[in-house]
Amino acid sequence: MRRKLPITLLSVGHGCVDVCQGAVASLVPFFVAERAYSYAAVSGIVLAASVLSSVAQPVFGVLTDRRAMPWLLPVSTLLAGVGIAMSGVVDSYAVTLAVVAVSGVGVAAYHPESARVARVAGGGSHSAMGWFSLGGNLGFALAPVAVAAVVAVGGLRLTPLLMLPAVVGAALCLPVLRVLENRLSDAAASPVTGKDDTASFVRLSLAVVCRSITFIGLSTFLSLYATERTDGGRAAGTAALFLLHLGGAVGSVLGGTVAHRWDRVRISRWSYLLTAGSMTGLLLVPGPVLYLFVTLTSVGLYTPFSLQVTLGQDYLPSRVGTASGITLGLTVSIGGLITPVIGALADRTSLQSALSPLILMPVLAWLLFRTLCEPAAPPPDTTKSKGEDADAEPSSVRPGLR
Repeated sequence: MRRKLPITLLSVGHGCVDVCQGAVASLVPFFVAERAYSYAAVSGIVLAASVLSSVAQPVFGVLTDRRAMPWLLPVSTLLAGVGIAMSGVVDSYAVTLAVVAVSGVGVAAYHPESARVARVAGGGSHSAMGWFSLGGNLGFALAPVAVAAVVAVGGLRLTPLLMLPAVVGAALCLPVLRVLENRLSDAAASPVTGKDDTASFVRLSLAVVCRSITFIGLSTFLSLYATERTDGGRAAGTAALFLLHLGGAVGSVLGGTVAHRWDRVRISRWSYLLTAGSMTGLLLVPGPVLYLFVTLTSVGLYTPFSLQVTLGQDYLPSRVGTASGITLGLTVSIGGLITPVIGALADRTSLQSALSPLILMPVLAWLLFRTLCEPAAPPPDTTKSKGEDADAEPSSVRPGLR
């Protein structure tokens, strides 16, 4: 239990950060209701959170490859919270964009270094990375509930209360960094083993971009879409968004659990095929059945999520921070760049028409994964403390399977 405590605290801290990240999409219906923003305008807010995050995450990844910066975890967590806290109390649309962008920078700074720390804490275990990812998914799932509980009571002026998860997350980072101090130093000083497979990493990153476009597009507009399709009011939209993120929590644990029985590439292929089918049902089937397809889509999108992070790290063993910044950060944030296009199309046609092209994204991800194979297993992790080997799976299994 003591050995698992660091990854548990990191998982909870990850959830606190992703409450801030998920809050951006969760605030969209309230910006529409209180400030009469159009679909295109609220898409711009999501875009503001994504653009700086997209640019900054690879930069932070490169920096953490050159020099370990564990202090980024608490600092970036607080920065992510400050931006969200300010978003509802500023009146200007331009200032709203700016503070949301600040939150995006905090999210960008957090993910590359936290993934490196989680890899060390878990000894390269798929299950450990799955639990770390689970925390983030639960944070996303709780974001619409937290936003609804706070903003529905007192309006956007109460968004400063959304700073509380960030304060908790920053506090949880501190004991973890103290416990892992020696192991993090040893990992930073250890020589790199293994050869980079840049071509496979690029194809993997393109697949994650396709996943990102699907997920960010859905998370931005699903609340409004569910309200239209079920006639259930704002509660229906909040429930759909909650299921989208809760299903992601199930998918993350599922992916980490089955990864030591089947290779990660094969699991990801089947997951994206499931997603393509469930997305079709989500957009074509009306009424309450929509919630079933929301859940299946979420599980399909998140089962390969943590596996893609470890795949990226194994494809680029000499640049783990860069790989984490791209697979866990940049490619995830890039989906926000597409939301203004979806919003503009929805303003001219309908949300259903605007979201329909998203069905193609998991199909493209599946095609890209058909060109990938499992990377060769790295040598045992020398950064693990004595007695941990029995708890951690190898970072890759059955290499070379297609």
